[in-house]
Amino acid sequence: MSRSVHGPPSDDPRGSRAGGPLLSDPPSPRLGSRRRIVLQCLRQSPEALGVAEVAALTQLHPNTARFHLDALSADALATRTIETRLTRGRPRVLYAARTEAMGQRSYGLLAEMLADMAAASGDVHQKAVATGHSWGRTIVQHPSSQGATGADRAAEADRAVHALQQIFEDIGFQPELSTVGTTTTLMLRHCPFREVATRHPTVVCGVHLGMMQGVLAELGGAVVAESLDPLVTPRLCVARVHTASTP
Repeated sequence: MSRSVHGPPSDDPRGSRAGGPLLSDPPSPRLGSRRRIVLQCLRQSPEALGVAEVAALTQLHPNTARFHLDALSADALATRTIETRLTRGRPRVLYAARTEAMGQRSYGLLAEMLADMAAASGDVHQKAVATGHSWGRTIVQHPSSQGATGADRAAEADRAVHALQQIFEDIGFQPELSTVGTTTTLMLRHCPFREVATRHPTVVCGVHLGMMQGVLAELGGAVVAESLDPLVTPRLCVARVHTASTP
């Protein structure tokens, strides 16, 4: 006999309904508790702060405070400037929170809205693939020459596969390649659109299939997209491409 277990109601203001989309994106997971405290200190200050001031306000050792401040600067969450002094003395390094990094983001909710809108139209899959195809052709930086044969064709195919892998890597899919014969499988171990793709696979995964097609077409057509199997497991999608037949 099964029974439901109900926990306390969520106090997360980002949630709108059980199982529904979040109203705003979650904070960056890369910030540990101390770094969040340092960032909050910067956000609450009306002016830029030096290492010693941040250390005193957060009760951290100056070296620890400097470490977290530099990390926030490297992550584009804070700015790092050198103090302008009119008197003698070594100028301080000053830190301030980046204002554009302070507000909430709701791109996930926007993606849900756009996917809902796309899903309401006819021929959803074909339109999604066509949209992805157009985008795929625009994000290729160095198209390959067309019409290569023999060894040149094989080299072009290899470049196309690795260019596609790099694009997937840049987007955040964490792809892993394996090639058997003329077919290459890309194991996509992290879908950066997973929450939306789970609810709207026809739209989101259709766009990604079309993007693969567009990228490979722009790279000369030595390789063509064969398939994209979404969410083979809860955290894995599988894409396959193969070397095109020589004309």
